[in-house]
Amino acid sequence: MLNPPADPSLPTAQDDPEPQAPHEPALEECCTSGCVPCIFDIYAEALHAYRAEHLAWRARQAARDAASAGASD
Repeated sequence: MLNPPADPSLPTAQDDPEPQAPHEPALEECCTSGCVPCIFDIYAEALHAYRAEHLAWRARQAARDAASAGASD
């Protein structure tokens, strides 16, 4: 039995790479002069955005995998 074509609205693994976590600055990278924003503030914002992007990416992967599994049934 032939498999139906994959849903073109779902990204492929090559089109949708896994988001990469931001670089965590070392304690020594902070100048301790009270900068606004501090590098740790910037890191916290980037980490928050990464977590949201990663959750969305995982949901897309699950949808893609479910669609692939449904197509092979």
